[in-house]
Amino acid sequence: MDWSPEQIAELTRLWGEGLTTSEIGKRLGISKNAVVGKAHRLHLAARPSPIKRTGPRPAVFRTTVKLPGAPRIARPPRQPGEAPAPRAAAQPARWTGELSNNICKWPIGHPGDADFHFCTDRALVNKPYCAEHCALAFVKVKPRAGEAA
Repeated sequence: MDWSPEQIAELTRLWGEGLTTSEIGKRLGISKNAVVGKAHRLHLAARPSPIKRTGPRPAVFRTTVKLPGAPRIARPPRQPGEAPAPRAAAQPARWTGELSNNICKWPIGHPGDADFHFCTDRALVNKPYCAEHCALAFVKVKPRAGEAA
């Protein structure tokens, strides 16, 4: 897009007034992305993102998925303004040797938790997991009706 000196002056004026990029684009008859690009090239003052939050974050309710052999306790959400509970120092995983090609590398627990470890059962040939975990990780896609199998 070619910018006329009048459009550049209007963009600069509207930007200084604090209008959104969408509003500036509507007034100039161009896209908001064109406004952002030109403002960047003109080195106009950066403005805070309208998406970023400045206040406290809302409480997050976590759900827990229980995988076979992976006990997991859901942590209750924190209240706004409440400090996070101190975490215990991470212990090394139960498997301290090399993760070779013949053992299952299915993670159990969450990294950083004291009980985090890998399955370490015998892995299937040319697969990173044992038979049980391969069944969870590699799901065959069913052909759609009318497609050749």
